[in-house]
Amino acid sequence: MAEIRFYTPEGFKALQDELEYLRTVRVEENKKEISTARSFGDLSENSEYDEAKAEQGQIHARIAELDEMIRNARVLDESEIDKSRVSVGSIVRVFNETRGMEVEYHIVGSYETDPKNGKISDSSPIGIALIGNREGDVVTVTGAREQVIRILSVKRAKE
Repeated sequence: MAEIRFYTPEGFKALQDELEYLRTVRVEENKKEISTARSFGDLSENSEYDEAKAEQGQIHARIAELDEMIRNARVLDESEIDKSRVSVGSIVRVFNETRGMEVEYHIVGSYETDPKNGKISDSSPIGIALIGNREGDVVTVTGAREQVIRILSVKRAKE
């Protein structure tokens, strides 16, 4: 049985959009690439054909992966969330007491992570430590280096 993954509505829509793009655009483009490469002649020495067929496999593998991700997704319903507690979809401002710096994190599902833009996974060491806590709580992040973090504020991305 596949693991249920949590998504923000935006993250779930991104999965659906990618799947739609692959099915409606990339599959058709790839069919044309294969057809064009096939017209070059001898397939045993046709690198364009080999590349197009390999890409076809990659496209279909990604479609299958996205299908499964969507099937096992749980999209967060904002009306069911305790907005005072950190959960997927929360934007959390913290003070890292170990490093002496303030940071803001947007907690997202594991497939939505984008650390360069402050989006961290609910299953990352920091995400695990923050989930379920409130403003004012002090948490310890375990991992390569233990860190102590004080939660300064918790808000929802849609606020």
